[in-house]
Amino acid sequence: MTDTLARFVARTQWADVPADVRHEAKRALVNYFAVALAGAHDPTIDKAVKVYGGFAAREEATLVGRCERNDMLNAAALNAMSANVFDFDDTHLPTIIHPGAPVAAPLFALAQTIALSGEALLLAFVLGVEAACRIGNAVSPEHYQRGWHITSTCGVFGAAAAAARAIALNARETAWALGNASAQTGGLVETLGTMSKSIGVGNAARNGLLAALLAQEGFSGPLAPLEGERGFLRCAAARPDFDAITEGLGRDWALRANTYKPYPCGVVLNPVIDACLALHGASPKANLDAVETIELRGHPLLRERTDRPDVQSGRASQVSAQHAVAVALARGRAGLAEFSDAAVAEPALRAIGRRLRFIDEPAWSVESAEVTLVLRSGERISQYVQAARGSLAAPLDDAALEAKLRELAGGHGAFGGTRDGARIDVEALLSQLWALDSAPDAAAVMQLARAA
Repeated sequence: MTDTLARFVARTQWADVPADVRHEAKRALVNYFAVALAGAHDPTIDKAVKVYGGFAAREEATLVGRCERNDMLNAAALNAMSANVFDFDDTHLPTIIHPGAPVAAPLFALAQTIALSGEALLLAFVLGVEAACRIGNAVSPEHYQRGWHITSTCGVFGAAAAAARAIALNARETAWALGNASAQTGGLVETLGTMSKSIGVGNAARNGLLAALLAQEGFSGPLAPLEGERGFLRCAAARPDFDAITEGLGRDWALRANTYKPYPCGVVLNPVIDACLALHGASPKANLDAVETIELRGHPLLRERTDRPDVQSGRASQVSAQHAVAVALARGRAGLAEFSDAAVAEPALRAIGRRLRFIDEPAWSVESAEVTLVLRSGERISQYVQAARGSLAAPLDDAALEAKLRELAGGHGAFGGTRDGARIDVEALLSQLWALDSAPDAAAVMQLARAA
């Protein structure tokens, strides 16, 4: 199956990709640049830029939203970190892989060192996402439950496949790239809510690109890095679904199952926040002072991933139901400011979060949730969300993704500012992304995304 996947990556042409999947690739890149610009000056990225900069081989690649440049491998890592640092990036269902960061970042770094058209980059992106998500499907949900951060562990294969296609490796070389990637998988769920999580995502982008560049030089890998007796799939899960790698290849595209978040937090919290925003101010009886208990009903995955009371940082709050419920109910908003260190430190929000109680509903979808305010009078006020905003059933449209980029770039109108006062021409960036398939030089996008 490694060979089958490698042949698919090496031989698929842009004409083979359905129109809706082509458009979804552009949507994913609009979202990628939105979240990468948002995270470009987060303290996590500032620290990483400082350290990585000390080892830069050359200044050949742009860092999104910043004036610094770095070598291709380090730029791939840093830009992937930026796009994932707020947990605001795209999400593939049902794996919960965030494919945009580890796959897009190495491609745009590569585009600044070789001649690469927009169409070629988009094709490589589609195929990289396909590889990452198919491998993720084969080990889900057990892989994540065992403590592996699936965006990092499967993202490295996506980055390798994408880079292999961009540099026109043949099928044998692409298989070597996947094998080289298999030697570099890593990332733990235990790191979520900390700066360490970004290392895994950055490494997925960097190491996947490195895997393909090594294969280009004849650096060979194992014959069956995925399905081998001690290959990735059997190591990553006790009962991998081998058919998920090849079944429907070229027909069932992973990008059709990709979603985009309206809130900067774990995707399982989206329906919870939708419900809380609907409850905010819905009735005078819903005054939070009158609430004795808050019941949160949802799929068990919701409790497993987000039962994190009394978090100490904005980073940790991104995966805390207690904080998300409290801040959305109290403020009626759920933007970057609501998942910051300052918001986490508010005693009133902590007090609200302590009233939360989980109720598991195994038959429910992860895209649904119900929040019930149990008042001291005994009255109950509930809000059920069947499909969260941003889910496959209620996706963000193109206009919403454009608005997300405008907002996260730092402003509205023709220009948005970055945190260091530099300016990004948001409208030009959007125009370039929507027309990327006709662009002769994919690197032109990075010129627009650089803080000048």
